[in-house]
Amino acid sequence: MSSAPLIQGYEVVIGFETHAQLSTQSKIFSRAALGFGAEPNTQACMVDMALPGALPVMNRAAVERAIRFGLAVGAHVAERSVFARKNYFYPDLPKGYQISQFEIPVVQGGEVSFYVGEDAHTVRLVRAHLEEDAGKSLHEDFVGMSGIDLNRAGTPLLEIVTEPDMRSSAEAVAYAKELHKIVTWIGICDGDMQNGNFRCDANVSVRKPGQPLGTRREIKNLNSFRHMQQAIDFEIRWQIEHIEDGHAIQQATVLFDPDTGETRAMRTKEDSADYRYFPDPDLPTLVIARDWVDEVKTAMPELPRSMAQRFVADYGLPEYDATTLTQSRAMGDYFEAAAKACGQPKLVSNWVMGELSRRLNADESLDIATVPVNAAQLAAMIARIADNTISNNAARKVFDDLWVTPAEGDAVAAVDAVIERLGLKQVSDTGAIEAMVDEVIAANPDNVTQYRAGKDKAFNALVGQVMKAAKGKANPQVVNALLKQKLDA
Repeated sequence: MSSAPLIQGYEVVIGFETHAQLSTQSKIFSRAALGFGAEPNTQACMVDMALPGALPVMNRAAVERAIRFGLAVGAHVAERSVFARKNYFYPDLPKGYQISQFEIPVVQGGEVSFYVGEDAHTVRLVRAHLEEDAGKSLHEDFVGMSGIDLNRAGTPLLEIVTEPDMRSSAEAVAYAKELHKIVTWIGICDGDMQNGNFRCDANVSVRKPGQPLGTRREIKNLNSFRHMQQAIDFEIRWQIEHIEDGHAIQQATVLFDPDTGETRAMRTKEDSADYRYFPDPDLPTLVIARDWVDEVKTAMPELPRSMAQRFVADYGLPEYDATTLTQSRAMGDYFEAAAKACGQPKLVSNWVMGELSRRLNADESLDIATVPVNAAQLAAMIARIADNTISNNAARKVFDDLWVTPAEGDAVAAVDAVIERLGLKQVSDTGAIEAMVDEVIAANPDNVTQYRAGKDKAFNALVGQVMKAAKGKANPQVVNALLKQKLDA
């Protein structure tokens, strides 16, 4: 748990409940298919519609994904867990209750570690439990009617609950991003926030330092990291102003309006007793054999923290680089493939975190698995920088060309062809460069005198003249060395 910065003398306390939609092919208690965008009520069966006599059957794939998550966060995977009925009425919940887990969840404990800037933080997890999603109410204002779409009813969810360990909106967003990375990395959720496949509820309260926890208000269904930070920051300011004006905070569920940047109360927040939980008589105890857990563990991919630590140990990368490069499995794999191919891990890291990431951020339709410049081509280009065939500036032109006109076939041949076609090969021949240096020194006596008087800018001006004479193709290291040698003689 991190130190607590104060806002107007108040400490902020934040906990999270996150619903991750599991990447199964069918629903959690039925064989109905999953899929976004289907016609209303075309992916709902008797179980989803709660028709009389229809009984739920547990989806093994959903349990496997819960086990995977438990292993990823260092939690205890319960050998036995129980499903319960969470009773409440809402039009898109045809049974009148939601099947969830209450007293004994499938995943217990665990933690998520992350960085805010250079500061390390860890958030403790209380639990992660399996449950079904509800349907969706559709409001057609132009005809004055509402309808119910049960396609989403029964969609498998893993609800991940934290301790109230976060002390700022920046920490909360960093936690949510790390959790998002974990669930997508291990392949249990596609992480699509826009369509609600990864949605976060933030429980926010404020208190004077050393005082008991304040009354929390829950901000529901935050579906972007930007809105998450805006919503939490507004809620913090609102609660502090409310308390300072002499009012008590009422426990409530609130929604964030991105158009106004404000939260607004939706309903009074219920406590667990209001849901009248009791064990679901239609579902037996969920029993998970240790052999199954071991089998899942064996099939688990290398986790992001482990990969980052290995990048530091094996490639000598700074911790910051390693953490940045493991924001996704695809990025980590891309870096490693390029680093192995050219043997220049730091240069590869610089290009991936710099030019490549800049272009990815500018085009949301691209991801690193489908970029026009593949890892082998980046490695071939960096090898040409390392062997002084091209300069860094020339490499940007090569990268631009490959990005606009993707090349197929052998990566080295493709990069060399671009270098040749654009005439980017730099001059490293000492004799040729020495002749240009001599000419520049002879033509610029004032700069020579200023340099010898201790003015470094004069040296840079002379370097510029040599590079101009070489039309930018001279090896800068050779130019600097020869020029300095002659001026200091």
